[in-house]
Amino acid sequence: MNADLRVQGLKDSSETMDKAKEIVNMALAQKRSLLEPEAKALINSVGIPIPSSGAARDEDEAVNIAESISYPVVLKVISPQVIHKTDFGGVKIGARNKDEVKRDFSDIIENIRRKVPDAEVIGILVEKMAFQSTEVIIGGIRDLQFGPAIMFGLGGIFTEILKDISFRLAPITKKEALGMMEELKGYPLIEGYRGSKPLDRESLSDTMVKVSKLMEEIKDIQEVDLNPVFLYPEGLTVVDARIILKV
Repeated sequence: MNADLRVQGLKDSSETMDKAKEIVNMALAQKRSLLEPEAKALINSVGIPIPSSGAARDEDEAVNIAESISYPVVLKVISPQVIHKTDFGGVKIGARNKDEVKRDFSDIIENIRRKVPDAEVIGILVEKMAFQSTEVIIGGIRDLQFGPAIMFGLGGIFTEILKDISFRLAPITKKEALGMMEELKGYPLIEGYRGSKPLDRESLSDTMVKVSKLMEEIKDIQEVDLNPVFLYPEGLTVVDARIILKV
């Protein structure tokens, strides 16, 4: 596999849907879905915010990336065989200096070699640690009968236990995106609850519409999973992104 790790790390991108299609076509040529850096590059190419990041193949490169984007950082394994990274020790959070970056890099490699010995490790993603806030989930899925649909929910127990989610068939408008938010039992957390600041519904609805557009225009995307997305009083950032292609 010759994944181009340079496609990740785009900030304030002005690139259009053409860049997203280019990333998809590169992966399809290799008959695989997107790696996390590619998934984040794709959503960032259409204007969805992501943390600053870079892909490293060794400890020294990881340190250089960490120091260029500033600490603390998160390290994650990049491997097509390791989807649920946390389950296999493929994620380390909060490295604050070069020694911790080297330690975390080594620990991840050792964990994957021990727990998923057949996994191909492409590299390690070094990412600026996002300031934690209210977690939301934005998803897209392509149904054989109904076509592309968009999912929205609050993170944590709201999705896992309460199943507090909303669906719409794509394409959706900003008005429909706002309607999806208002359907949730946990909507007061977005609107502002007991003195908490209202969260940025404009950025959130804009992101939901962009995911809808991706699902509508790129037919080879089977599934989009942005989870978690940290939603702030001003803006948002996608912490983890998974995009499954029809391969």
